[in-house]
Amino acid sequence: MKFKQMPSVTVSRRDAIRVASSCAVGALGTVLPALAPGLAQAAGYGSSAPKVGSATRLALLVGNRVYPSPFDLPPVHKNVRDLKSALEGRGFKVTSSVDQDPDTLRRTAQAFAKEVANAPPDATVLFYFTGHGMQIDAENLLLGAGINPSAKEETLNDGSVHFQRDILKALPSRPAGMTMLVIDACRTSLRAAFDKSDGLNQVEAPLGCLIAFSTAAGKPAISPAVETQNTFYTASLVKLLNSSSDDITFSDLFRLVKTDVQQTMLNHPVPAIRMVAQNPFIAENTKVRRRLSPTLTAAAAPERFDSVDEGELWRKLEQSTVPGEVAQLATQYLARFPKSRLAASAEVARDGALEADKALRRNDVRLYKSAFVMPQDNEAVRDDLRKASRGDKDASARIARWYIKGDAGLSKDTNRYEGWMQYAAALGNGIACYELALYYRNQDQPLLAAQFETRARELGFTPPPSLDHKRK
Repeated sequence: MKFKQMPSVTVSRRDAIRVASSCAVGALGTVLPALAPGLAQAAGYGSSAPKVGSATRLALLVGNRVYPSPFDLPPVHKNVRDLKSALEGRGFKVTSSVDQDPDTLRRTAQAFAKEVANAPPDATVLFYFTGHGMQIDAENLLLGAGINPSAKEETLNDGSVHFQRDILKALPSRPAGMTMLVIDACRTSLRAAFDKSDGLNQVEAPLGCLIAFSTAAGKPAISPAVETQNTFYTASLVKLLNSSSDDITFSDLFRLVKTDVQQTMLNHPVPAIRMVAQNPFIAENTKVRRRLSPTLTAAAAPERFDSVDEGELWRKLEQSTVPGEVAQLATQYLARFPKSRLAASAEVARDGALEADKALRRNDVRLYKSAFVMPQDNEAVRDDLRKASRGDKDASARIARWYIKGDAGLSKDTNRYEGWMQYAAALGNGIACYELALYYRNQDQPLLAAQFETRARELGFTPPPSLDHKRK
């Protein structure tokens, strides 16, 4: 099997590092299960049921294969074709385009943004890019077709679409809907493949948005050197879109994709591929949870559980906000109901809670079980608390910021702020690490500031120049 960043080669350990060249994104949301008629009341369902939303689903898929030799990307067109088919099977109206230069791509994105603006405010939206990407001065760039990835920075800036400015900020804000941004982007440059300053940067999602990269910030991703195969990330995304239960949410889907990519590459027969196994990145800030089935979005949910016992156990799992308890309930659910339509979602909850519990056990995290107990009437905080208990690094940082400001009905508490930021950092939030470094620097604690600044960079976060200057 051959893989590509440089000219096509049979992968050896040395060559795998040379050809590994992609950083990416991926994104989506979550949904609560509904019981069958008659079981819902018995199990105590009500406000916890999924919010019914518009059936409108829109997607724009962009794939850039054509770059100067040896930077062409053979799998790109197959990526777009296969993902288009999978999304149409899930009720999306899909617009696809390949090999767009930067100006054309900007116009395509602007036209899509107008279409989204005219859609219902609770529509489900997905933007996907596959091609070359890189970072310059903390900006994530998506290279237009025909641009040489080894060109000078000025050429790259002019020849790219800026992820934040041209895509993320151009799409209308949709707090009542779900906007998913999925970037499966090869990073190529003349720098070493493992140069942490060269990969796509960490980002946080605005309200209503889920962002997914095909690999961790500052890390490589690889692409087959043949047009008959997908990239590793898109292959998993297409497979799970086609095979997953209608009942799981998009949020859970992307977490399943992350696990599938990791397992596929870690178990690959080529040793060099195992060495550069990708760790997809997810940033999420959604308030609605959408299932894969378009009919479950717009209509009453069909029968979901076979018994009141199953529905009751699921309700307990959904309402739990303590990591250890979530892991225990999810494990119990999977043992009792392994064939459930929600088994995959239970796996996501279990794995996330186990990661959360591991983070809480770190010596550099001062956050305790009591921090996960919140009054029932604080719905906004409880929603993020539920996510944080399942390992959501971004929800954890949002809770911390509420404590430092005294927002969202929480009293200002610097100890809780530090604890939640430390927890977010332990879950892999490089932005939270850097914020904590600045906080400690302002508190005249230079050793802690240096520790978390180093950790931020290890996680692949490159601060914008303005922030970087602030620390000096």
